[in-house]
Amino acid sequence: MYEQEQIKPYGDGEKAQQVEQMFDNIAPTYDKLNHRLSWDIDKGWRRKAIKALAPYKPQSLLDIATGTGDFAILAAQMLQPTRLVGADISEGMMEIGRQKVKALGLNHIVTFEKEDCLHLSYDNNTFDAVTAAFGIRNFADLDAGLREMYRVLKPGGHLSIVELTTPVKFPMKQLFRIYSHTVLPIYGRLISRDTSAYSYLTKTIEAFPQGERMVSILKKAGFAEASFRRLTFGICTMYFATK
Repeated sequence: MYEQEQIKPYGDGEKAQQVEQMFDNIAPTYDKLNHRLSWDIDKGWRRKAIKALAPYKPQSLLDIATGTGDFAILAAQMLQPTRLVGADISEGMMEIGRQKVKALGLNHIVTFEKEDCLHLSYDNNTFDAVTAAFGIRNFADLDAGLREMYRVLKPGGHLSIVELTTPVKFPMKQLFRIYSHTVLPIYGRLISRDTSAYSYLTKTIEAFPQGERMVSILKKAGFAEASFRRLTFGICTMYFATK
């Protein structure tokens, strides 16, 4: 078991149910907070992860832990696939995503489906690409989630992940720690009214395996040619792997 798997938003109880409740609670303010707390840099991170897929021209994509659909929408606009499924356990988050997709006229490409990311309902070898942005650190079982992502990918398909991480070099390491332990949880509480959510998110960022260790975990799940790239001084890391 990895350290972040033991961290829960609300104490005792099953982690998956607590994560679902947390994201349902913060769904109305999530986009506003996400962009403000990252100074909108998160949009550039998503764009880089999608650009990594562009040379392969994937036509069917699965966006795991899709949330309010920002990654799915951007992928649909940039890659122009024939099908893109956003999967998440939080209906509250996906409902906001559905509204955004409808407003943009992307209903014919992007759909949202409630899924347990550790037990996906899709057949083996279904998707050309699988993506995940800022969600896999919430998995109750990271290995199981990655194995499912591997299973539903077609042979030769690609996985592109962006995840928040802790910088490893001075002074960004120290500055990020101060920011994540003061500004992020306090501002999160004020806007979202959830006193636990943003403290939980900070703890999972710090506990989540990153860099070379995460590459090893991806390879253990079956992926080949796994690699990583630190973005914005290590605040975010992009992982890319092939089935």
